[in-house]
Amino acid sequence: MSNQTEIVQNQQVDEALFAKLRQAPILSSLKDDEIRCLKGVEEICLDKGQVLSAQGEVGHFFWILLEGEIGIFYASPEGDEMMVTSMTPGLAFGEVPLLANIPNAASLRASTHCCLAQFDEESFWSLMTSCPGVRKAILGNMANRIQKIQSMNIQKEKMATLGTLAAGLMHELNNPGAAARRAASQLRENLLRMHELSLKFKERELTKEQKHCMFDLQKQALAARQPIMMNSLEQSDAEEALAAWMESANIENAWKMAPTLVSVGINTNELTCLRDEFDGQMLSEALGWLEALVSSMQLVGTIEESIGRVTDLVKAVKSYAYEGRGQKQTIDINDSIHATMVILAHKLREKEIVVEKSFAPDLPALHSECSGLNQIWTNLLDNAIDAVPQHGIIRVRTWSEKAPNDPTHTDLCISVSDNGGGIPLESQSHIFDPFYTTKPVGIGTGIGLGIVQRIVEEYGGVIRFSSEPGNTEFVVRLPSDREQHSASS
Repeated sequence: MSNQTEIVQNQQVDEALFAKLRQAPILSSLKDDEIRCLKGVEEICLDKGQVLSAQGEVGHFFWILLEGEIGIFYASPEGDEMMVTSMTPGLAFGEVPLLANIPNAASLRASTHCCLAQFDEESFWSLMTSCPGVRKAILGNMANRIQKIQSMNIQKEKMATLGTLAAGLMHELNNPGAAARRAASQLRENLLRMHELSLKFKERELTKEQKHCMFDLQKQALAARQPIMMNSLEQSDAEEALAAWMESANIENAWKMAPTLVSVGINTNELTCLRDEFDGQMLSEALGWLEALVSSMQLVGTIEESIGRVTDLVKAVKSYAYEGRGQKQTIDINDSIHATMVILAHKLREKEIVVEKSFAPDLPALHSECSGLNQIWTNLLDNAIDAVPQHGIIRVRTWSEKAPNDPTHTDLCISVSDNGGGIPLESQSHIFDPFYTTKPVGIGTGIGLGIVQRIVEEYGGVIRFSSEPGNTEFVVRLPSDREQHSASS
């Protein structure tokens, strides 16, 4: 602390300091004589810009801000500093490093000229011992602050995960985007071709029979909203038969048009009316118009599917980033897991992993104010992806059960299992330990499962696992309503 810091020491609280302390919410429950007898409290004042405590230093003081404003600044490992928040008069701080015996998590710096009531370690512990009301307020204040820090860490970890997946997400967005663009370009060509052929039909004044034939085939083509499902051999035989028939009738681009027409169930029998009513070049033009119509409908479907994939991905990212923030909300566990799987889809495809899903259709909703739910699924699925070999299998299952300790309430159960090599027996007792990892250097950080366990516990749930070569399973149990669960436990 700078030598310019003004310190006013008090063996017994004087009237001026007493009046300021009386305004602090944390001391509001104390009687006047209890405040006056606080030992070792001193008033300090800082000029704007002065550092009260530095990040990483051991904490030695507890403070109550009397006037002015204190900024909290966090410096990243890369050296970048950012202001996290600021504290206003009446707030108490500094108890976390003292109670938890940990270094300061951030730097405290005066944003304006400010004055504080300062307690050294001896005075702080005396305060905690002799003032039950203050002790309760300080511990409650610390619990709230630690909860906020944990929420920030979870959100930071979540954003870091999204950052590492950014390249894959861009790939996921690019694929449907490129497909939609190609389909739109081809659709434009089809519409121009259909327009040109329609003009030719107009000039030749089609007969009533020709119009009926074209109308019936158009109706059949438009009725097929998606290609007919056939096995490879059936499809190949149908395409070959139709292409041969069209070639015998001297139809242009017969082998190119055949797959499109077969995909909506059109075969040689369906085209009998065209052969009977049209001849020569008109037959080729009529088939060209029909093929362009079928192709256009399928291209519209491709565009719809591509846009739907982009929309689903954006929705999944938004759900992943913001789920659990704010007030109590209702969450569909199946949707939550699905959103995470969309985020990880590129990693699943890279290893050609088979995902077997068994989602309970009647799974109750989760009611909670907690956050970080998607971080559970991300870590469990990501670990499973890393564990399985190429063409491996991951199984995801959800179901509900009566709570073991209270059958009047329901637990939501989620299982993530894989057929990887398993967790070594000597490592199984440590996998939830902070910074412990069985992955190679540079791949695992050891913070994933520790975070998972903490989030699960915040929801009032439990996580268990079993592992042997070829079968590792993690099971998460969450009470469907955390308030009811807490009240009944």
